[in-house]
Amino acid sequence: MSSIFIQDEKFDKSSFEQTPFAKGEYENCIFTTCDFSNADLSDCMFSECEFIGCNLSLAKLTKATLRDIQFTNCKMLGLHFEHCNQFGISFSFDTCNLTHSSFYKTNIKKTTFKNSQLHEVDFVDADLTGSVFDKCDLKGTIFENTILEKADFRTSFNYLINPEMNKIKKAKFSLQGITGLLDKYDIEIE
Repeated sequence: MSSIFIQDEKFDKSSFEQTPFAKGEYENCIFTTCDFSNADLSDCMFSECEFIGCNLSLAKLTKATLRDIQFTNCKMLGLHFEHCNQFGISFSFDTCNLTHSSFYKTNIKKTTFKNSQLHEVDFVDADLTGSVFDKCDLKGTIFENTILEKADFRTSFNYLINPEMNKIKKAKFSLQGITGLLDKYDIEIE
């Protein structure tokens, strides 16, 4: 199967639900209001691309390469980022819904999550060193054996992080969010 190379292209309102997404390498491309739900993005390579207002829910990411990707206002339910090619993986999220997605064992240092909903997301064994969670809803998100050193949670809410089961040295939390660190102790803070 021959692989294509596409650079500096704009894709607008394309749907890849019935028509398969062309396997290949996409560099500096912009995808606007595209429907990738249930699409097979396996083995595709994306570098320096933007996804704006796209639906990527339940897309298959097996061995997909994501380098320097910006996701803005995207619906991204149930994605398994641990299936991606982990070499050089890097992305940022702004106003995205990542509910039920998984970053299990991913090394995604300095990742920015902004104004996003991360309900019941799996960050077990992930390295989030220096990452920023800016105004994110982390209800039911799982942090276990996660490296959160120097991560910033000051403006986020609904998180439960057990300091004994995660590395949180120099992480930043707000006074209002302190209950998310002490919940396991079943104490009352007023």
